[in-house]
Amino acid sequence: MPAHLADPDRNPSFTRGLFLGELREELLHPFPELGAEESESLNAVLDAFRAFAKETIDSRQMDHDGRFPDAVRAGIAELGLMGVNIPEAYGGFGGSAIVSNRVFGEIGATDPALAVYFGAHQSIGCKGITLFGSEDQKQRWLTKCATGELVAGFCLTEPGSGSDAQAMRTMAIPSADGSHYVLNGQKMWISNAGYAGVFTVFAKVPTEVDGKKKDRVTALIVDAHAPGVSLGKIEEKMGIKASDTRSVTFENVKVPMADRLGEVGQGFKIALEVLNSGRLGLAAASTRGAQVVLEVALAHAKQREQFGRPIGDFGMIQHKFAAAAVDIYASDAGWMLTAGMVDRGGIDFSLETAACKVFASELVFRAANEALQIAGGIGYSKEYPYEQAVRDARINLIFEGTNEIQRALIALSGLQQPGEELKALGKAIRDPLHSMGAIGHYISGRAKKQFDRPDFEHVHPALASEAGMISENIRDLALAVERTLFRHGKDVIERQLDQERLANAAIDIFLASATIARATWAVNKAGGPEHAVADLDMAKLFVPAASRRARRAIRAIDRNQDERLVAIAKRAMESGKLTVTVPTDR
Repeated sequence: MPAHLADPDRNPSFTRGLFLGELREELLHPFPELGAEESESLNAVLDAFRAFAKETIDSRQMDHDGRFPDAVRAGIAELGLMGVNIPEAYGGFGGSAIVSNRVFGEIGATDPALAVYFGAHQSIGCKGITLFGSEDQKQRWLTKCATGELVAGFCLTEPGSGSDAQAMRTMAIPSADGSHYVLNGQKMWISNAGYAGVFTVFAKVPTEVDGKKKDRVTALIVDAHAPGVSLGKIEEKMGIKASDTRSVTFENVKVPMADRLGEVGQGFKIALEVLNSGRLGLAAASTRGAQVVLEVALAHAKQREQFGRPIGDFGMIQHKFAAAAVDIYASDAGWMLTAGMVDRGGIDFSLETAACKVFASELVFRAANEALQIAGGIGYSKEYPYEQAVRDARINLIFEGTNEIQRALIALSGLQQPGEELKALGKAIRDPLHSMGAIGHYISGRAKKQFDRPDFEHVHPALASEAGMISENIRDLALAVERTLFRHGKDVIERQLDQERLANAAIDIFLASATIARATWAVNKAGGPEHAVADLDMAKLFVPAASRRARRAIRAIDRNQDERLVAIAKRAMESGKLTVTVPTDR
Protein backbone atom coordinates (compact mmCIF):
# COMPACT_ATOMS: atom_id res chain seq x y z
CA MET A 1 0.00 0.00 0.00
CA PRO A 2 1.36 3.48 -0.83
CA ALA A 3 3.15 5.25 2.03
CA HIS A 4 0.87 8.30 1.84
CA LEU A 5 -2.19 6.36 3.04
CA ALA A 6 -3.16 6.05 6.69
CA ASP A 7 -3.01 2.22 6.67
CA PRO A 8 -3.80 1.65 10.37
CA ASP A 9 -2.98 -2.06 10.11
CA ARG A 10 0.70 -1.30 9.47
CA ASN A 11 1.62 2.27 10.32
CA PRO A 12 2.17 3.82 13.77
CA SER A 13 -0.41 6.26 15.12
CA PHE A 14 0.11 8.91 17.78
CA THR A 15 -3.50 8.87 18.97
CA ARG A 16 -3.87 5.09 18.99
CA GLY A 17 -0.76 5.00 21.14
CA LEU A 18 -2.43 7.21 23.75
CA PHE A 19 -4.95 4.44 24.50
CA LEU A 20 -1.99 2.19 25.38
CA GLY A 21 -0.34 4.82 27.57
CA GLU A 22 2.36 5.41 24.96
CA LEU A 23 3.84 8.76 23.97
CA ARG A 24 5.07 8.40 20.40
CA GLU A 25 6.94 11.69 20.42
CA GLU A 26 8.84 10.91 17.25
CA LEU A 27 5.57 11.50 15.38
CA LEU A 28 5.38 15.07 16.72
CA HIS A 29 8.85 16.22 15.66
CA PRO A 30 10.12 17.89 13.69
CA PHE A 31 7.09 20.15 13.48
CA PRO A 32 6.38 20.57 9.74
CA GLU A 33 7.98 23.55 8.05
CA LEU A 34 7.84 24.59 4.40
CA GLY A 35 11.05 25.01 2.47
CA ALA A 36 11.81 28.37 0.86
CA GLU A 37 10.69 27.31 -2.62
CA GLU A 38 7.46 25.68 -1.43
CA SER A 39 6.69 28.68 0.78
CA GLU A 40 7.21 31.03 -2.14
CA SER A 41 4.89 28.95 -4.33
CA LEU A 42 2.22 28.87 -1.62
CA ASN A 43 2.36 32.63 -1.10
CA ALA A 44 2.05 33.20 -4.85
CA VAL A 45 -1.08 31.02 -4.97
CA LEU A 46 -2.59 32.74 -1.92
CA ASP A 47 -1.82 36.23 -3.26
CA ALA A 48 -3.36 35.38 -6.63
CA PHE A 49 -6.49 33.99 -5.00
CA ARG A 50 -6.87 36.98 -2.66
CA ALA A 51 -6.60 39.42 -5.57
CA PHE A 52 -9.15 37.40 -7.53
CA ALA A 53 -11.49 37.15 -4.52
CA LYS A 54 -11.35 40.89 -3.89
CA GLU A 55 -12.43 41.62 -7.45
CA THR A 56 -14.84 38.77 -8.09
CA ILE A 57 -16.24 37.03 -5.01
CA ASP A 58 -19.25 38.58 -3.31
CA SER A 59 -20.11 36.08 -0.58
CA ARG A 60 -23.30 37.84 0.51
CA GLN A 61 -24.61 37.98 -3.06
CA MET A 62 -23.83 34.32 -3.67
CA ASP A 63 -25.62 33.43 -0.43
CA HIS A 64 -28.63 35.47 -1.60
CA ASP A 65 -28.66 34.00 -5.11
CA GLY A 66 -27.93 30.43 -4.02
CA ARG A 67 -25.38 29.95 -6.81
CA PHE A 68 -21.88 30.79 -7.96
CA PRO A 69 -21.50 33.23 -10.84
CA ASP A 70 -19.86 31.64 -13.87
CA ALA A 71 -16.96 34.07 -13.47
CA VAL A 72 -16.16 32.65 -10.02
CA ARG A 73 -16.02 29.04 -11.18
CA ALA A 74 -14.07 29.99 -14.30
CA GLY A 75 -11.63 32.07 -12.27
CA ILE A 76 -10.99 29.27 -9.79
CA ALA A 77 -10.11 26.99 -12.71
CA GLU A 78 -7.93 29.60 -14.43
CA LEU A 79 -5.94 30.07 -11.22
CA GLY A 80 -5.17 26.34 -11.27
CA LEU A 81 -6.93 25.76 -7.96
CA MET A 82 -8.96 22.82 -9.24
CA GLY A 83 -5.77 20.80 -9.31
CA VAL A 84 -3.92 21.98 -6.21
CA ASN A 85 -3.41 18.48 -4.78
CA ILE A 86 -3.50 16.59 -8.08
CA PRO A 87 0.00 15.39 -9.08
CA GLU A 88 1.90 17.45 -11.65
CA ALA A 89 2.11 14.38 -13.91
CA TYR A 90 -1.64 14.76 -14.52
CA GLY A 91 -1.71 18.52 -14.92
CA GLY A 92 -2.13 19.53 -11.29
CA PHE A 93 -0.11 21.73 -8.97
CA GLY A 94 1.08 18.71 -6.98
CA GLY A 95 0.89 20.54 -3.69
CA SER A 96 1.86 18.81 -0.46
CA ALA A 97 -0.80 18.15 2.16
CA ILE A 98 0.29 21.26 4.07
CA VAL A 99 0.11 23.49 0.99
CA SER A 100 -3.17 22.04 -0.25
CA ASN A 101 -4.88 22.40 3.10
CA ARG A 102 -3.58 25.92 3.62
CA VAL A 103 -5.12 26.87 0.26
CA PHE A 104 -8.33 25.11 1.31
CA GLY A 105 -8.28 27.19 4.48
CA GLU A 106 -8.00 30.46 2.55
CA ILE A 107 -10.90 29.57 0.28
CA GLY A 108 -12.99 28.48 3.26
CA ALA A 109 -12.38 31.75 5.06
CA THR A 110 -13.35 33.71 1.94
CA ASP A 111 -16.57 31.83 1.28
CA PRO A 112 -17.51 28.51 2.94
CA ALA A 113 -19.79 27.50 0.06
CA LEU A 114 -16.90 27.93 -2.36
CA ALA A 115 -14.77 25.78 -0.07
CA VAL A 116 -17.43 23.05 -0.41
CA TYR A 117 -17.16 23.32 -4.20
CA PHE A 118 -13.36 23.16 -4.00
CA GLY A 119 -13.24 20.38 -1.40
CA ALA A 120 -15.96 18.21 -2.89
CA HIS A 121 -14.04 18.32 -6.16
CA GLN A 122 -10.52 17.39 -5.12
CA SER A 123 -10.43 16.57 -1.41
CA ILE A 124 -13.00 13.80 -1.91
CA GLY A 125 -14.48 13.89 -5.44
CA CYS A 126 -11.43 12.83 -7.45
CA LYS A 127 -9.16 11.99 -4.50
CA GLY A 128 -9.96 8.30 -4.83
CA ILE A 129 -8.61 8.35 -8.39
CA THR A 130 -5.45 10.11 -7.19
CA LEU A 131 -4.89 7.56 -4.43
CA PHE A 132 -6.15 4.32 -5.96
CA GLY A 133 -6.63 4.88 -9.70
CA SER A 134 -4.78 2.99 -12.40
CA GLU A 135 -2.50 4.91 -14.74
CA ASP A 136 -5.17 4.71 -17.44
CA GLN A 137 -7.84 6.08 -15.07
CA LYS A 138 -5.58 8.93 -13.97
CA GLN A 139 -4.80 9.90 -17.55
CA ARG A 140 -8.45 9.81 -18.60
CA TRP A 141 -9.99 11.52 -15.59
CA LEU A 142 -7.45 13.39 -13.45
CA THR A 143 -6.04 15.44 -16.32
CA LYS A 144 -9.49 16.95 -16.93
CA CYS A 145 -10.19 17.36 -13.20
CA ALA A 146 -6.93 19.27 -12.76
CA THR A 147 -7.91 21.93 -15.30
CA GLY A 148 -11.50 22.19 -14.11
CA GLU A 149 -12.81 20.84 -17.41
CA LEU A 150 -14.43 18.19 -15.24
CA VAL A 151 -15.82 18.88 -11.77
CA ALA A 152 -15.91 15.87 -9.47
CA GLY A 153 -18.43 14.71 -6.88
CA PHE A 154 -18.42 12.00 -4.20
CA CYS A 155 -21.45 9.69 -3.95
CA LEU A 156 -21.55 7.72 -0.70
CA THR A 157 -24.55 8.80 1.41
CA GLU A 158 -27.97 7.30 0.67
CA PRO A 159 -31.48 8.02 2.02
CA GLY A 160 -31.20 4.96 4.27
CA SER A 161 -27.47 4.96 4.98
CA GLY A 162 -25.08 7.70 6.03
CA SER A 163 -22.16 6.55 8.16
CA ASP A 164 -23.60 3.00 8.10
CA ALA A 165 -22.14 1.86 4.79
CA GLN A 166 -23.35 -1.70 5.34
CA ALA A 167 -26.93 -0.43 4.93
CA MET A 168 -26.10 0.72 1.39
CA ARG A 169 -28.65 -0.33 -1.22
CA THR A 170 -27.08 0.91 -4.46
CA MET A 171 -26.03 -2.10 -6.53
CA ALA A 172 -23.64 -2.60 -9.43
CA ILE A 173 -24.30 -5.89 -11.23
CA PRO A 174 -21.68 -7.25 -13.68
CA SER A 175 -22.99 -7.71 -17.20
CA ALA A 176 -23.22 -11.18 -18.66
CA ASP A 177 -20.26 -10.58 -20.96
CA GLY A 178 -18.16 -9.04 -18.17
CA SER A 179 -17.62 -5.75 -20.01
CA HIS A 180 -19.44 -3.43 -17.62
CA TYR A 181 -21.51 -3.00 -14.47
CA VAL A 182 -25.17 -2.04 -14.43
CA LEU A 183 -25.56 0.55 -11.68
CA ASN A 184 -28.87 1.21 -9.89
CA GLY A 185 -29.55 3.25 -6.79
CA GLN A 186 -29.85 6.71 -5.31
CA LYS A 187 -27.41 8.92 -3.45
CA MET A 188 -28.27 12.06 -1.49
CA TRP A 189 -26.62 15.27 -0.22
CA ILE A 190 -24.17 15.19 -3.12
CA SER A 191 -22.13 18.38 -3.29
CA ASN A 192 -21.30 19.62 -6.82
CA ALA A 193 -23.97 17.35 -8.29
CA GLY A 194 -25.23 20.02 -10.69
CA TYR A 195 -21.73 20.88 -11.91
CA ALA A 196 -20.20 17.42 -11.90
CA GLY A 197 -18.74 15.69 -14.91
CA VAL A 198 -17.53 12.68 -12.93
CA PHE A 199 -18.62 10.93 -9.75
CA THR A 200 -16.85 8.52 -7.44
CA VAL A 201 -19.74 6.20 -6.58
CA PHE A 202 -19.88 3.48 -3.94
CA ALA A 203 -22.10 0.50 -4.62
CA LYS A 204 -22.43 -3.12 -3.60
CA VAL A 205 -21.15 -5.67 -6.10
CA PRO A 206 -22.23 -9.33 -5.80
CA THR A 207 -19.29 -11.69 -5.46
CA GLU A 208 -18.47 -15.12 -4.05
CA VAL A 209 -16.48 -15.51 -0.83
CA ASP A 210 -15.62 -19.03 0.38
CA GLY A 211 -18.37 -20.47 -1.79
CA LYS A 212 -20.99 -18.05 -0.44
CA LYS A 213 -22.57 -15.17 -2.29
CA LYS A 214 -21.80 -11.80 -0.72
CA ASP A 215 -22.39 -8.18 -1.66
CA ARG A 216 -19.20 -6.15 -1.27
CA VAL A 217 -18.92 -2.34 -1.26
CA THR A 218 -16.93 -1.29 -4.32
CA ALA A 219 -15.88 2.07 -5.77
CA LEU A 220 -16.71 3.07 -9.35
CA ILE A 221 -15.79 6.06 -11.50
CA VAL A 222 -19.00 7.17 -13.20
CA ASP A 223 -19.46 9.62 -16.06
CA ALA A 224 -21.97 12.11 -14.63
CA HIS A 225 -23.55 12.55 -18.07
CA ALA A 226 -23.97 8.85 -18.84
CA PRO A 227 -27.47 7.68 -19.84
CA GLY A 228 -29.48 6.81 -16.74
CA VAL A 229 -27.89 9.42 -14.45
CA SER A 230 -30.41 12.00 -13.23
CA LEU A 231 -30.36 14.78 -10.64
CA GLY A 232 -32.88 15.84 -8.05
CA LYS A 233 -33.78 19.45 -7.25
CA ILE A 234 -31.26 21.75 -5.60
CA GLU A 235 -31.53 21.40 -1.83
CA GLU A 236 -32.55 24.55 0.02
CA LYS A 237 -30.10 24.67 2.89
CA MET A 238 -29.62 26.71 6.06
CA GLY A 239 -26.15 27.82 4.99
CA ILE A 240 -23.51 27.30 2.26
CA LYS A 241 -26.40 28.17 -0.04
CA ALA A 242 -24.34 28.79 -3.17
CA SER A 243 -23.04 25.21 -3.17
CA ASP A 244 -25.00 22.86 -5.43
CA THR A 245 -26.36 19.97 -3.34
CA ARG A 246 -28.74 17.39 -4.82
CA SER A 247 -29.71 13.77 -4.91
CA VAL A 248 -28.31 11.67 -7.74
CA THR A 249 -30.19 8.69 -9.16
CA PHE A 250 -28.59 5.89 -11.20
CA GLU A 251 -30.98 3.85 -13.33
CA ASN A 252 -29.40 1.03 -15.34
CA VAL A 253 -26.22 3.08 -15.82
CA LYS A 254 -23.53 1.19 -17.71
CA VAL A 255 -20.14 1.60 -16.05
CA PRO A 256 -17.19 0.05 -17.94
CA MET A 257 -15.17 -2.50 -15.98
CA ALA A 258 -12.18 -0.28 -16.72
CA ASP A 259 -13.73 2.34 -14.45
CA ARG A 260 -13.90 0.24 -11.33
CA LEU A 261 -11.67 1.91 -8.75
CA GLY A 262 -9.56 -0.66 -6.93
CA GLU A 263 -10.72 -4.23 -6.44
CA VAL A 264 -14.19 -5.55 -5.65
CA GLY A 265 -14.76 -5.18 -1.92
CA GLN A 266 -12.21 -2.38 -1.43
CA GLY A 267 -14.84 0.36 -1.52
CA PHE A 268 -15.16 0.86 2.21
CA LYS A 269 -11.40 1.16 2.64
CA ILE A 270 -11.21 3.60 -0.27
CA ALA A 271 -14.03 5.70 1.20
CA LEU A 272 -12.28 5.89 4.58
CA GLU A 273 -8.99 6.96 3.02
CA VAL A 274 -10.69 9.60 0.89
CA LEU A 275 -12.65 10.96 3.84
CA ASN A 276 -9.41 11.26 5.82
CA SER A 277 -8.36 13.79 3.20
CA GLY A 278 -11.67 15.60 3.29
CA ARG A 279 -11.68 15.91 7.08
CA LEU A 280 -8.26 17.51 7.14
CA GLY A 281 -9.25 20.11 4.55
CA LEU A 282 -12.42 20.83 6.49
CA ALA A 283 -10.35 21.34 9.65
CA ALA A 284 -8.03 23.81 7.92
CA ALA A 285 -10.93 25.75 6.41
CA SER A 286 -12.83 25.83 9.70
CA THR A 287 -9.80 27.09 11.60
CA ARG A 288 -9.06 29.85 9.11
CA GLY A 289 -12.75 30.75 8.99
CA ALA A 290 -12.85 31.10 12.77
CA GLN A 291 -9.92 33.50 12.67
CA VAL A 292 -11.36 35.66 9.91
CA VAL A 293 -14.83 36.11 11.40
CA LEU A 294 -13.35 37.04 14.78
CA GLU A 295 -10.98 39.52 13.15
CA VAL A 296 -14.05 41.23 11.68
CA ALA A 297 -15.45 41.36 15.22
CA LEU A 298 -12.09 42.59 16.48
CA ALA A 299 -12.21 45.57 14.13
CA HIS A 300 -15.73 46.31 15.38
CA ALA A 301 -14.64 46.05 19.03
CA LYS A 302 -11.84 48.56 18.45
CA GLN A 303 -14.15 51.28 17.10
CA ARG A 304 -17.44 50.57 18.89
CA GLU A 305 -17.55 52.64 22.08
CA GLN A 306 -19.71 52.21 25.16
CA PHE A 307 -19.36 54.11 28.43
CA GLY A 308 -16.68 56.26 26.86
CA ARG A 309 -14.28 53.58 25.66
CA PRO A 310 -14.01 50.81 23.03
CA ILE A 311 -15.83 47.61 23.96
CA GLY A 312 -12.57 45.77 23.27
CA ASP A 313 -11.27 47.24 26.53
CA PHE A 314 -13.81 45.30 28.59
CA GLY A 315 -12.72 42.06 30.22
CA MET A 316 -15.56 39.84 29.03
CA ILE A 317 -14.97 40.85 25.41
CA GLN A 318 -11.22 40.40 25.81
CA HIS A 319 -11.83 36.92 27.20
CA LYS A 320 -13.78 35.97 24.08
CA PHE A 321 -10.97 37.08 21.78
CA ALA A 322 -8.18 35.51 23.85
CA ALA A 323 -9.94 32.17 24.29
CA ALA A 324 -10.62 31.95 20.55
CA ALA A 325 -7.05 32.97 19.67
CA VAL A 326 -5.67 30.18 21.86
CA ASP A 327 -7.98 27.55 20.36
CA ILE A 328 -7.17 28.70 16.82
CA TYR A 329 -3.46 28.40 17.58
CA ALA A 330 -4.00 24.82 18.78
CA SER A 331 -6.26 23.93 15.85
CA ASP A 332 -3.70 25.23 13.35
CA ALA A 333 -1.06 23.18 15.15
CA GLY A 334 -3.28 20.09 14.89
CA TRP A 335 -4.06 20.22 11.19
CA MET A 336 -0.50 21.27 10.26
CA LEU A 337 1.03 18.45 12.29
CA THR A 338 -1.38 15.96 10.74
CA ALA A 339 -0.70 17.27 7.23
CA GLY A 340 2.99 16.82 7.99
CA MET A 341 2.29 13.19 8.90
CA VAL A 342 0.58 12.72 5.53
CA ASP A 343 3.55 14.24 3.71
CA ARG A 344 6.10 12.17 5.67
CA GLY A 345 4.33 8.92 4.83
CA GLY A 346 4.38 5.70 6.79
CA ILE A 347 2.17 7.12 9.58
CA ASP A 348 -1.43 6.27 10.39
CA PHE A 349 -3.11 9.68 10.58
CA SER A 350 -6.74 8.53 10.47
CA LEU A 351 -7.61 9.35 14.10
CA GLU A 352 -5.73 12.64 13.93
CA THR A 353 -7.82 13.84 10.98
CA ALA A 354 -10.96 12.91 12.92
CA ALA A 355 -9.70 14.79 15.99
CA CYS A 356 -8.83 17.86 13.91
CA LYS A 357 -12.24 17.82 12.24
CA VAL A 358 -14.13 17.59 15.54
CA PHE A 359 -12.10 20.31 17.25
CA ALA A 360 -12.03 22.75 14.32
CA SER A 361 -15.68 22.37 13.32
CA GLU A 362 -16.84 23.06 16.85
CA LEU A 363 -14.36 25.92 17.09
CA VAL A 364 -15.64 27.73 13.99
CA PHE A 365 -19.27 27.44 15.05
CA ARG A 366 -18.38 28.74 18.50
CA ALA A 367 -16.29 31.53 16.97
CA ALA A 368 -19.08 32.64 14.62
CA ASN A 369 -21.51 32.81 17.54
CA GLU A 370 -19.05 34.76 19.66
CA ALA A 371 -18.35 37.18 16.82
CA LEU A 372 -22.10 37.79 16.42
CA GLN A 373 -22.39 38.32 20.18
CA ILE A 374 -19.57 40.87 20.16
CA ALA A 375 -21.27 42.71 17.31
CA GLY A 376 -24.48 42.89 19.34
CA GLY A 377 -27.65 43.96 17.55
CA ILE A 378 -25.99 44.50 14.16
CA GLY A 379 -24.72 40.91 14.31
CA TYR A 380 -28.28 39.71 13.85
CA SER A 381 -28.77 41.79 10.72
CA LYS A 382 -28.22 40.41 7.22
CA GLU A 383 -26.47 43.67 6.39
CA TYR A 384 -23.43 42.39 8.28
CA PRO A 385 -21.50 39.11 7.77
CA TYR A 386 -22.03 37.56 11.19
CA GLU A 387 -25.40 35.83 10.74
CA GLN A 388 -24.26 34.23 7.50
CA ALA A 389 -21.10 33.06 9.24
CA VAL A 390 -23.20 31.30 11.88
CA ARG A 391 -25.37 29.62 9.25
CA ASP A 392 -22.42 28.59 7.10
CA ALA A 393 -20.42 27.25 10.04
CA ARG A 394 -23.12 24.90 11.31
CA ILE A 395 -22.75 22.28 8.58
CA ASN A 396 -19.15 21.50 9.53
CA LEU A 397 -20.27 19.50 12.56
CA ILE A 398 -22.18 17.21 10.16
CA PHE A 399 -19.95 17.11 7.06
CA GLU A 400 -17.60 14.16 6.44
CA GLY A 401 -19.24 12.09 9.18
CA THR A 402 -20.95 13.75 12.14
CA ASN A 403 -18.86 14.67 15.17
CA GLU A 404 -20.67 11.96 17.13
CA ILE A 405 -19.52 9.37 14.59
CA GLN A 406 -15.98 10.78 14.68
CA ARG A 407 -15.86 10.44 18.45
CA ALA A 408 -17.08 6.83 18.26
CA LEU A 409 -14.47 6.16 15.57
CA ILE A 410 -11.65 7.56 17.71
CA ALA A 411 -12.72 5.66 20.81
CA LEU A 412 -13.45 2.28 19.22
CA SER A 413 -10.33 2.39 17.05
CA GLY A 414 -8.24 3.36 20.05
CA LEU A 415 -9.74 0.58 22.16
CA GLN A 416 -9.01 -2.10 19.58
CA GLN A 417 -5.41 -2.95 20.49
CA PRO A 418 -5.87 -2.72 24.29
CA GLY A 419 -8.95 -4.91 23.88
CA GLU A 420 -6.99 -7.52 21.95
CA GLU A 421 -4.25 -7.53 24.59
CA LEU A 422 -6.75 -8.03 27.42
CA LYS A 423 -8.48 -10.76 25.44
CA ALA A 424 -5.16 -12.57 25.15
CA LEU A 425 -4.63 -12.07 28.88
CA GLY A 426 -8.02 -13.65 29.55
CA LYS A 427 -6.96 -16.75 27.64
CA ALA A 428 -3.70 -16.85 29.57
CA ILE A 429 -5.49 -16.69 32.93
CA ARG A 430 -7.58 -19.72 31.96
CA ASP A 431 -4.35 -21.69 31.52
CA PRO A 432 -1.96 -20.07 34.03
CA LEU A 433 0.55 -22.93 34.22
CA HIS A 434 1.47 -22.47 30.56
CA SER A 435 1.08 -18.70 30.46
CA MET A 436 3.11 -17.33 33.35
CA GLY A 437 5.21 -15.25 30.96
CA ALA A 438 2.19 -13.46 29.47
CA ILE A 439 0.64 -12.87 32.89
CA GLY A 440 3.90 -11.57 34.33
CA HIS A 441 4.35 -9.25 31.35
CA TYR A 442 0.87 -7.80 31.94
CA ILE A 443 1.42 -7.33 35.69
CA SER A 444 4.75 -5.56 35.22
CA GLY A 445 3.30 -3.42 32.42
CA ARG A 446 0.33 -2.39 34.53
CA ALA A 447 2.55 -1.49 37.45
CA LYS A 448 4.66 0.67 35.17
CA LYS A 449 1.55 2.45 33.86
CA GLN A 450 0.29 2.96 37.39
CA PHE A 451 3.39 4.67 38.71
CA ASP A 452 5.27 5.90 35.66
CA ARG A 453 4.22 8.39 33.06
CA PRO A 454 5.63 8.72 29.55
CA ASP A 455 7.75 11.87 29.50
CA PHE A 456 8.46 14.26 26.64
CA GLU A 457 12.11 14.47 25.67
CA HIS A 458 12.08 17.06 22.87
CA VAL A 459 9.93 19.82 24.34
CA HIS A 460 11.61 23.12 25.16
CA PRO A 461 12.32 23.53 28.91
CA ALA A 462 10.08 26.61 28.94
CA LEU A 463 7.17 24.20 28.39
CA ALA A 464 8.22 21.50 30.85
CA SER A 465 5.27 22.09 33.17
CA GLU A 466 2.77 21.85 30.32
CA ALA A 467 4.47 18.71 28.98
CA GLY A 468 4.09 17.14 32.43
CA MET A 469 0.35 17.81 32.39
CA ILE A 470 -0.02 15.99 29.08
CA SER A 471 2.09 13.07 30.30
CA GLU A 472 -0.20 12.62 33.31
CA ASN A 473 -3.23 12.71 31.00
CA ILE A 474 -1.73 9.96 28.84
CA ARG A 475 -1.10 7.71 31.83
CA ASP A 476 -4.57 8.33 33.25
CA LEU A 477 -6.24 7.70 29.89
CA ALA A 478 -4.51 4.32 29.50
CA LEU A 479 -5.57 3.25 33.00
CA ALA A 480 -9.14 4.38 32.28
CA VAL A 481 -9.13 2.39 29.04
CA GLU A 482 -8.05 -0.70 30.95
CA ARG A 483 -10.76 -0.25 33.60
CA THR A 484 -13.40 0.31 30.95
CA LEU A 485 -12.46 -2.85 29.08
CA PHE A 486 -12.32 -4.96 32.26
CA ARG A 487 -15.70 -3.59 33.34
CA HIS A 488 -17.60 -3.93 30.07
CA GLY A 489 -15.62 -6.24 27.78
CA LYS A 490 -17.02 -6.45 24.28
CA ASP A 491 -20.13 -4.58 25.47
CA VAL A 492 -18.05 -1.41 25.36
CA ILE A 493 -19.22 -1.08 21.76
CA GLU A 494 -22.64 -0.11 23.17
CA ARG A 495 -21.24 2.27 25.80
CA GLN A 496 -21.40 5.45 23.77
CA LEU A 497 -21.16 7.81 26.73
CA ASP A 498 -17.86 6.21 27.73
CA GLN A 499 -16.72 6.29 24.12
CA GLU A 500 -17.43 10.01 24.02
CA ARG A 501 -15.40 10.59 27.19
CA LEU A 502 -12.43 8.58 25.94
CA ALA A 503 -12.52 10.34 22.57
CA ASN A 504 -12.77 13.79 24.14
CA ALA A 505 -9.74 13.04 26.31
CA ALA A 506 -7.77 11.73 23.34
CA ILE A 507 -8.69 14.76 21.21
CA ASP A 508 -7.54 17.18 23.89
CA ILE A 509 -4.32 15.25 24.48
CA PHE A 510 -3.52 15.22 20.77
CA LEU A 511 -4.25 18.93 20.32
CA ALA A 512 -2.24 19.78 23.44
CA SER A 513 0.69 17.70 22.15
CA ALA A 514 0.50 19.40 18.76
CA THR A 515 0.43 22.78 20.51
CA ILE A 516 3.61 22.23 22.52
CA ALA A 517 5.31 20.78 19.44
CA ARG A 518 4.42 23.95 17.55
CA ALA A 519 5.47 26.23 20.42
CA THR A 520 8.76 24.34 20.83
CA TRP A 521 9.44 24.82 17.13
CA ALA A 522 8.62 28.54 17.43
CA VAL A 523 10.90 29.05 20.45
CA ASN A 524 13.81 27.26 18.77
CA LYS A 525 13.23 29.11 15.52
CA ALA A 526 13.13 32.48 17.29
CA GLY A 527 16.28 31.79 19.28
CA GLY A 528 14.82 31.57 22.76
CA PRO A 529 11.67 31.98 24.90
CA GLU A 530 12.03 35.74 25.15
CA HIS A 531 11.63 35.98 21.38
CA ALA A 532 8.53 33.78 21.18
CA VAL A 533 6.36 35.21 23.93
CA ALA A 534 3.14 35.10 21.87
CA ASP A 535 3.59 31.38 21.12
CA LEU A 536 4.34 30.60 24.75
CA ASP A 537 1.27 32.52 25.90
CA MET A 538 -0.87 30.44 23.56
CA ALA A 539 0.59 27.11 24.70
CA LYS A 540 0.54 28.03 28.38
CA LEU A 541 -3.15 28.83 28.17
CA PHE A 542 -4.29 26.01 25.89
CA VAL A 543 -2.46 23.05 27.43
CA PRO A 544 -3.71 23.50 31.03
CA ALA A 545 -7.27 24.05 29.77
CA ALA A 546 -7.11 20.95 27.53
CA SER A 547 -5.53 18.96 30.37
CA ARG A 548 -8.36 19.91 32.74
CA ARG A 549 -10.96 18.87 30.16
CA ALA A 550 -9.20 15.54 29.65
CA ARG A 551 -9.04 14.92 33.41
CA ARG A 552 -12.76 15.62 33.77
CA ALA A 553 -13.61 13.28 30.90
CA ILE A 554 -11.47 10.48 32.33
CA ARG A 555 -12.83 10.97 35.86
CA ALA A 556 -16.41 10.80 34.57
CA ILE A 557 -15.85 7.25 33.30
CA ASP A 558 -15.90 6.10 36.93
CA ARG A 559 -18.10 8.78 38.49
CA ASN A 560 -21.15 9.78 36.47
CA GLN A 561 -24.94 9.80 36.41
CA ASP A 562 -25.36 7.83 33.22
CA GLU A 563 -28.20 5.66 34.53
CA ARG A 564 -30.28 8.70 35.44
CA LEU A 565 -29.43 10.39 32.14
CA VAL A 566 -30.49 7.33 30.13
CA ALA A 567 -33.69 7.00 32.19
CA ILE A 568 -34.68 10.58 31.35
CA ALA A 569 -33.98 10.04 27.64
CA LYS A 570 -35.94 6.77 27.53
CA ARG A 571 -38.85 8.34 29.34
CA ALA A 572 -38.93 11.11 26.75
CA MET A 573 -38.70 8.66 23.84
CA GLU A 574 -41.54 6.53 25.19
CA SER A 575 -43.86 9.42 26.05
CA GLY A 576 -42.97 11.77 23.21
CA LYS A 577 -42.64 14.55 25.79
CA LEU A 578 -39.21 15.90 26.61
CA THR A 579 -39.73 16.62 30.31
CA VAL A 580 -42.30 16.69 33.09
CA THR A 581 -45.28 18.98 32.72
CA VAL A 582 -44.81 22.51 34.04
CA PRO A 583 -46.86 23.00 37.25
CA THR A 584 -49.05 25.68 35.64
CA ASP A 585 -50.32 23.13 33.08
CA ARG A 586 -51.38 20.33 35.41
